[in-house]
Amino acid sequence: MTIDLDKLVQEMTDWRRDLHAHPEFGFEEMRTSAFVASKLREFGLDDVAEGVGGTGVVGTLKRGSGNRVIALRADMDALRIPEQSEFSHRSGNLGVMHACGHDGHTAMLLGAAKLLAEEGGFDGTVRFVFQPAEEWGRGALAMLDDGLLERFPFEEIYGLHNAPKLPVGRFQTRIGPIMSAEDNFEIVLTGVGGHAARPHVGNEALVAACALVTSLQTIVSRRLSPAEIAVVSVTELITDGTRNALPGQARILGDARSFHPEVSADIEVQMRVISEGIARAYNVGQSVTYTREFVPLVNQPAQTEAALEAARHVLGAENVSVVSEPFTGSEDFARFLAHVPGCFSFVGNGDSAPLHNPRYDFDDKGLIHGARFHAEIVRRRLAVG
Repeated sequence: MTIDLDKLVQEMTDWRRDLHAHPEFGFEEMRTSAFVASKLREFGLDDVAEGVGGTGVVGTLKRGSGNRVIALRADMDALRIPEQSEFSHRSGNLGVMHACGHDGHTAMLLGAAKLLAEEGGFDGTVRFVFQPAEEWGRGALAMLDDGLLERFPFEEIYGLHNAPKLPVGRFQTRIGPIMSAEDNFEIVLTGVGGHAARPHVGNEALVAACALVTSLQTIVSRRLSPAEIAVVSVTELITDGTRNALPGQARILGDARSFHPEVSADIEVQMRVISEGIARAYNVGQSVTYTREFVPLVNQPAQTEAALEAARHVLGAENVSVVSEPFTGSEDFARFLAHVPGCFSFVGNGDSAPLHNPRYDFDDKGLIHGARFHAEIVRRRLAVG
């Protein structure tokens, strides 16, 4: 049976816009996971498991007698960002929106599930993994901790993410590191606050914090090898002062990105050295909290070559490219790759607003490309005969 692609496109568009209008934050995707599970059952999958890792869903589809198993993954969660768009399918959940396109990722994988369920064309088993809580790096771990690999074993896994400014219908990936680790840090400087007119009486923390923010920039520029890719970003500076009161405490928060564990370790060491030195120089107390939220995402060669060939078949060789450098964004798809080989790739979202922007929206014209790529990789990795 051959599916009507025009009808599938309209269905995926309707699903995507419904999901966009009803966004849910990580581990709160109750409506979203119920929607996904209902569709998978409607398509006639062999098994649909809900509540995996909290709000995750895993659908299983078998064809033929092959014993190989691969997985396809989509993320489902939204962000705590108030949407500023005016279109009819804008978020109806105040303060939460799909600003990263996970609504589109979910719709693409649902489309692939329907395509494969109706057309077949493969010999083996496919797991459709719909993951919660990607945005804060906890969803993949939650599914793994809930026995994902033991309950629903698979040998390799593939994932897609949309890319603003990459034209719709284009595809990119690369062998090796493609997305970075993300470390979070919080530095607290503690002094003695006082009146803004008498700074010499106390020992305020803000001047020390400003010096520390500037000095942290030397970690990448002066402490790491120029051959390494790394970013240290201070994103918040919070004090307990007010207009006429000097603060006694300052909190500096931010994140660091890198591609190798030893670089992450060097960044932490240097951050602690610099913080201690600044604190001594300004006679304030200091503490550093450093956590590793995302690990580097590293694509394996065989699976990446297979993904590139599948994309060339679906989109045309002229629309498929190998990126020369990795991206400094992070993805917890990397957690799955610590257990099985796989590949993570990017599909074009055209001239949209950037990811995590309050005016972002997924371009529905890209849905069919993602669905067809997912189906093609299954048919290649679980080839009949």
